[in-house]
Amino acid sequence: MIIFELTDKMGRKIRLTKERWAHITSPANLHPYMVNYLEEVRMAIINPDAVVPNKFDDSKANYYKYLKVEKKYLLIAVKYLNGDGFVMTSFKVRNIKRK
Repeated sequence: MIIFELTDKMGRKIRLTKERWAHITSPANLHPYMVNYLEEVRMAIINPDAVVPNKFDDSKANYYKYLKVEKKYLLIAVKYLNGDGFVMTSFKVRNIKRK
């Protein structure tokens, strides 16, 4: 089941499935606080502050959106397969990691 499917600023379709959201927000995954950040994840894909390609895998990229109140970035890891993107995970980080 798909929670959302949208187009990023480069024109690529990216979707978040219910299974991935359950993984992201699971207490076992160490990021249960993410349950309150669904809209921020969505907005970070639509209008990211930065998109950084994965240094080891061209089919992956990290989308970053700055959260002013928390002084942290929201990172959304996306994998592209056959032209479509899929959210793999998401969590907060202090800095953008460049290639």
